[in-house]
Amino acid sequence: MPSVETGSPGPRTASPPVRLQFAQKAFITAEGRLLMVRKAASDPFQPGRWEVPGGRLDVGGDLDLDDHIRREVWEEVGLKIEPGPPFHLWQWFMEDRSPDAAGGRVRVVAAARRCRPLTLDVAFGNQDESDHLDGCAWVPLDEVCSYPLIPSLRPVVRAFLPLAR
Repeated sequence: MPSVETGSPGPRTASPPVRLQFAQKAFITAEGRLLMVRKAASDPFQPGRWEVPGGRLDVGGDLDLDDHIRREVWEEVGLKIEPGPPFHLWQWFMEDRSPDAAGGRVRVVAAARRCRPLTLDVAFGNQDESDHLDGCAWVPLDEVCSYPLIPSLRPVVRAFLPLAR
């Protein structure tokens, strides 16, 4: 076995960097319907596909995980929610588009949570342009799988539906 000096470059030093981020997705139901949001045509990763509200943790701004999911839902759809426990964990990789990434990737580890709506009137006034959302719908549970979902969300939806019925 070849020797490796401490601090000398090894095979991993040539790999592009991978940043880790944490996200949460809110599965909000009311009257047998799931609140879903549609990605806009301007979305760089999943234009026109459907998902549920949620997003990435603001490490410096979110007080805790409940605060994080409340903020994301408020920003994306203007609802107040009561966060419930996580029911599914998953991950995905995506291109890192930050200026200093140079070919790197982002590994997103996510938790799906059932959430109870405290308000039901959806509003888009709080969105950040990076959300890339252009619509939403309260979708009957038996129709959710017929929507063009973001591929990484399909197994999460399959885990959710038996819990929601």
